[in-house]
Amino acid sequence: MTAQEVKNAIRNVPDFPIPGIQFKDITTALLKAEYMVWMRDEIVKLYRDKGITKVVGIESRGFIMAPAVAMELGAGFVPIRKHNKLPAETISVTYKKEYGDDTIQIHKDALSENDVVLIHDDILATGGSMEAAIELVKKLGVKKVYVNCLIELEGLNGRTYLEGKADGLDCLFGIEVDE
Repeated sequence: MTAQEVKNAIRNVPDFPIPGIQFKDITTALLKAEYMVWMRDEIVKLYRDKGITKVVGIESRGFIMAPAVAMELGAGFVPIRKHNKLPAETISVTYKKEYGDDTIQIHKDALSENDVVLIHDDILATGGSMEAAIELVKKLGVKKVYVNCLIELEGLNGRTYLEGKADGLDCLFGIEVDE
């Protein structure tokens, strides 16, 4: 299994969710168990020796791989959800994304100062949702924050935007925006 094989399985959906956006749909790469296992194992290799205690997944596609990675790392899973989706007391951050504003939340008691956190999402685009997730996690006083995405949309400068905001940033592979 190679990164190129998994990358080739990702579908491009033009004009979704609004005209002009070239949406990278990972669901086609999830159709084969061996692709999911490869993605999980590659992420785990990057973080096995980092002391991760919690893996935070960003709604919704971050929920796909984050729990599997957490189990392999012997860590807990924490969801970051959209506004009013979590049942207990939360903290929130509102941010701008490429096609509007959004608010995300985390349970106030989900993390502590003893946690080393890996934040996971499917795609790093402009960096807005990831920056908001980093801000939420850091508000809870954790020791370290690492960031991981399956895909980095090259040319949107999300990586540059996040420099210095986390203890590490890794993506499994890059895709040009118009690919």
